[in-house]
Amino acid sequence: MRDQVTIYPSRLSGEITIPPSKSQTMRALLFASLAEGESVIKSSLPSPDTKAMIKAISLLGSSIQEQNQELKVIGGHTKASDIIDAGNSGQILRFIGAVSALLPSYTVITGDHSLKTRRPVKPLIDGLNQLGAFATTLHKDHAPILIKGPLKGGVATISGEDSQPVSGLLMAAAFAHESSEIRVTSIGETPWIDLTLSWFDRLGITYHNNCYQQYQIPGRSQIKGFEYTVAGDWSSALYPLAAALVTQSEVTLHGLDFQDAQGDKKVMDLLMQMGASFTLDEKARQLTVKRSSLLKGQTIDVSPFVDAITLLPVIACYATTPTVITGGKITRLKESDRIHAIVTELKKMGALIEEKEDGMIITPSTLYGAHVNTYHDHRMALALSIAALGAKGPTTIQGVGVVNKSFPNYFKELKRLGVHLE
Repeated sequence: MRDQVTIYPSRLSGEITIPPSKSQTMRALLFASLAEGESVIKSSLPSPDTKAMIKAISLLGSSIQEQNQELKVIGGHTKASDIIDAGNSGQILRFIGAVSALLPSYTVITGDHSLKTRRPVKPLIDGLNQLGAFATTLHKDHAPILIKGPLKGGVATISGEDSQPVSGLLMAAAFAHESSEIRVTSIGETPWIDLTLSWFDRLGITYHNNCYQQYQIPGRSQIKGFEYTVAGDWSSALYPLAAALVTQSEVTLHGLDFQDAQGDKKVMDLLMQMGASFTLDEKARQLTVKRSSLLKGQTIDVSPFVDAITLLPVIACYATTPTVITGGKITRLKESDRIHAIVTELKKMGALIEEKEDGMIITPSTLYGAHVNTYHDHRMALALSIAALGAKGPTTIQGVGVVNKSFPNYFKELKRLGVHLE
């Protein structure tokens, strides 16, 4: 079966339930593995990343039972019984890499081609070594990595452009035998730090956050098993939402928690500034995108919601005035160089778009159907599908299977909303 889809210009209507949050599923599994007793995680995301995290924590001693989308985890944290394969997940590489330093034994973590060539781990390695563990890479600045604890605590200073090493060190420091002070330079992606700290609040883990520049973690945390239901993923919700905007359609999204700590909720405010219209029902956890024909371009600092850097230029093509996107340099080190990738592919469709070091400039453009590629990046596949919906003529997207990382059954859902695709 060919890993591609052809999308024709379409109008949408109907309702869609947003899949569970990948980031919340991953954090829930990690904390469950460190908890005493049984945790129950409901509505987990059925994703390759979830499977890889389940395998990782099981190799470190946890016991997991799966039934539908409910996971029962009995915490356990002992010597790794095998090499851990993080797959395509930067969260597993950085989070499991950090908490494995709590063990007085060696842990080896590897991953796919992206983790071995694109996803830097130096901030994590630096932080672990400064806090008394042994940590090194076996391939330049990337996976595989070799970790040996125990993590003692102390003071560490690391670069925070990518939030995952910071989150990983915070998680590990919470369970270290001594207190830790983590100092962060080049601060970025702070909403993802907030997401991690929301779990500290939920589980009663003590910490002090000084403007994301300095964290005081007393250590010696002990947490009990918990029950948690994963809400819909705000990052994923942006795609059907954008699909409705660029096709001037009306669509209702279900399963969203408006109180959830996920940072990509902030994109809603941005889109309303651009002229989008929504109706919200927080009690019913639903959002309806209203028909909106005029979107105005903006100057956007994308750093609070960097995962949207492939989608926002697509929306900008359908705006009435130019858009400038800045603050996205870190996205060049994600699953793909997302700035270069989206600029390259949108140009194939006729977009008037200029690549900058940390973003891009987009002039409103008429898009035309083309053959485009995803660069093995789920965010690229999702964004290009939105570009295709409003283009003139069919667009064939190569490499779309990667959407299963965050939005399983995405194309089936689009078809159910009325999208003509094959």
